[in-house]
Amino acid sequence: MRTTIFILCLLIPFLSVQAQYSYPPTKTVDSSDTYFGITYQDPYRWLEHIETPEVETWFRQQANYTDEILNTLNGRDELIAEWKKLDKLTPASFGSFAYEDGRLFYRKTLPGENVGKIYFRQGMNGVEKLLFDPIKYIPGKTLSVQSISPSFDGKKLAIAYSEQGAEVSNIIILDVDSKKFLKDMIPATAGFSGWAFDNKSFLYTWLRSADSKDPSSRLSPKAKLHVLNTNNSTDVDYFSNESYPELKIDPAVYPYIMLSEDAKNYVFSGLGTVQNEMEINYAPITEFNASKIKWKTLCTPADKLVRGIIFRGDEGYAITYNNAKNYKVVATSLKIPDWSNATTIAPEQTGKTIERIANSKDYLFITYSDGINSTISKYNFTTKKTTSIKLPFTGTAYIFSIDTKSNNCLLYMTSWNKPFTEFNYNAETDAITSGSFNKPATYPRAYQDLVTEEVEVKGHDGVMIPLSIVHKKGIKMDGSNVCFMDAYGAYGISAIPYFNDMENSLAVKGVVLAYPHVRGGSEKGEAWYKAGYKTTKPNTWKDFISCAEYMVQKGYTSPTKLAGTGTSAGGILISRSITERPDLFAAAICNVGCANAMRLEFGSNGPVNIPEYGTVKDSMECLALYEMDGVQHVVKGTNYPAVICVGGWNDPRVVAWQPGKFAAALQNASASGKPVLLKINYDNGHFTEDKNVTYANFANQYAFVMWQCGHPDFQPK
Repeated sequence: MRTTIFILCLLIPFLSVQAQYSYPPTKTVDSSDTYFGITYQDPYRWLEHIETPEVETWFRQQANYTDEILNTLNGRDELIAEWKKLDKLTPASFGSFAYEDGRLFYRKTLPGENVGKIYFRQGMNGVEKLLFDPIKYIPGKTLSVQSISPSFDGKKLAIAYSEQGAEVSNIIILDVDSKKFLKDMIPATAGFSGWAFDNKSFLYTWLRSADSKDPSSRLSPKAKLHVLNTNNSTDVDYFSNESYPELKIDPAVYPYIMLSEDAKNYVFSGLGTVQNEMEINYAPITEFNASKIKWKTLCTPADKLVRGIIFRGDEGYAITYNNAKNYKVVATSLKIPDWSNATTIAPEQTGKTIERIANSKDYLFITYSDGINSTISKYNFTTKKTTSIKLPFTGTAYIFSIDTKSNNCLLYMTSWNKPFTEFNYNAETDAITSGSFNKPATYPRAYQDLVTEEVEVKGHDGVMIPLSIVHKKGIKMDGSNVCFMDAYGAYGISAIPYFNDMENSLAVKGVVLAYPHVRGGSEKGEAWYKAGYKTTKPNTWKDFISCAEYMVQKGYTSPTKLAGTGTSAGGILISRSITERPDLFAAAICNVGCANAMRLEFGSNGPVNIPEYGTVKDSMECLALYEMDGVQHVVKGTNYPAVICVGGWNDPRVVAWQPGKFAAALQNASASGKPVLLKINYDNGHFTEDKNVTYANFANQYAFVMWQCGHPDFQPK
């Protein structure tokens, strides 16, 4: 076994001393794959065996070494203190609303609280009563509530919780009146699906294992039915490839069952993947208890239904991009569904995309976006007329109906420099008043004075890329500002404006924030998404690079002061940006990032993501995956920027070896003398509700890149 220790030297800005980086040694192995006649070397394949003592030791050594360096930085603890101060300025936060039989259930987090607790009221304005405290349920552990779901009679509450950021839920059942838990406890689930109408049984998604490091743990999941006060070992396999082999359900997808009070005559089943196009079956509710349901097809991917579907009586309303690149809303009868000839409720609009639909008792709400600002229309189910809703200010807007048996709704709004604000909205009268639950926060003046700019940047192929910029008033355009760029570009998810208090805390310190709306999102419709997808994926990081060049050319920043970050699927964006243009960035964050795309499908959550990225089993998609792969594009002797890779030890979405292999490759290849660190969060997964963990995680990331970009507040102690 040959091991090599590289000693890297870095001239720390503003200091006259040198720092040497002696990383824990990382061996290489003779490992490769040959696909369609091309051999791809993978010398760090051994790090994928994350369950072995050798690999676990390597990750521990890397984590400890990173902590030693991060602990020397000024500014990190000050960031955490600032975020906690802002959190205490925020009034109580309400969410996860559910309303059944006159009872309102919700999560509430008080200022300064680490995680939210679960409460209920008898009626919307009833006396608040505490039901569940995730801090006290298991002494010594901080749990996160994944979801709550009351039975239709409001007498029982299903609570799905997880530990340390792991996205595997344990389901417990609370008797609401007695506040006592039933003996029923379902471990290792992918979530609670819903109650049966009898209020005595419920549906959930069963997993083979809770071990996110086991590649087979999420294969062939099942939608199961549990009857209260029975042993879960006897739960019925309600919908899966095993119970319905004729449906040929792929082992990678998540089968689910759904019941709706707004369409009580039906039971729905579906296949959950990252593919946006929905695949749903249905049957009469009379077959719910049948040993074998005769499923009928409601929609297939060929119908191009995406972003949302609503059932109301015998009607189905959905968003589609069929002959509508910016989307339209259509309706069809559930008795004889025909999406090809469906009635158009909201036609496609030029320059605006349809983002989502929601409903109240008498209205369907259609939210549009021009890529930055929202507009909302309401469609009257009875009169068939559509009118516009006048919003209180410009920005991102959502409408949500707690109780679809009424027309009383909540309207949420935010923007880059306007904090989250809740309003009450009466759909009958169009009256908008102050929200009943979430009260707006009042931030310090420096946060209120941040300004925004919306520009378009010419991309590598001439396409204009939207770019949002946030900064303090009166900044100098001489290239002296530190700039922090953040983008995603996958799954058709748009980078919608919202008030990010953590990143805005950098802006008040003089940092310029930049949010490129790269292809792979859907700011400009379905075509924008598909232009950063599989074989067209290079547009995603090339758009990011074009926006970085713009920020330099216009004097917002310079390459020695420019940092970029990408999270999750954004790991493709950031890993390929810095391997394609290492000269353009001073520092980068690969946060729980997909940096080894050719190996994604071999992780526990990888197979379900094949519709988004592709598979090495297809010749064209294999080449596309190679292009996306940051690890494959690391070249020895290159002057790479400073990089911090972050992994969550309990992460089921992006296993820690993805950012781990990228860090290993960069440590053994970079000739710049700049640090390459691997931060492992052993108390986290892909993310967590736990504020203490979240604050520490992002403070480490931000302090690292601010240090490397020369920000005076973040230099070593």
